[in-house]
Amino acid sequence: MPHITSAGLLMYRIVNSRLEVFLAHPGGPYFRNKDWGVWSIPKGCVEPEENLIDAACREFTEETGLSPDGAEFIPLGYVVQRGGKTVYCWAFEGNVDENTEITSNTFNLEWPPNSGIVSVYPETDKAMFFHPEMAKKKMNPAQADFVDRLCAILKVKNRY
Repeated sequence: MPHITSAGLLMYRIVNSRLEVFLAHPGGPYFRNKDWGVWSIPKGCVEPEENLIDAACREFTEETGLSPDGAEFIPLGYVVQRGGKTVYCWAFEGNVDENTEITSNTFNLEWPPNSGIVSVYPETDKAMFFHPEMAKKKMNPAQADFVDRLCAILKVKNRY
């Protein structure tokens, strides 16, 4: 199995002096009724010869329909997920209204398996802001390190 490298962005905002981070829920039937431990930073595979931060920005836009143009990025390093995928992440300050619908790329999937029925699903079916402790419960466990790293950086700079 080839090594997979992904890159993504963790958008954050400060509301009433509290940090909130923006996570995406994966689309498709497999994750439809799953909530805990499956949310993620908006991310995706890095194409051959593609710069990591460029891939992170492209994937963020593909999975949310939002653009991080002009953002100042904070490098949060990388984690290795349980399946062996390496995920690089940068944070940036941004905001989106809670009522804004995200738009996402789609994928085709035969569901139920071996049924011959192929349907189109969004890569991301919803995205929203969470306080750090809730975010770490909702997201892929390895990616929770990104939230801790962001909290550590912002505490030093902004005393949260």
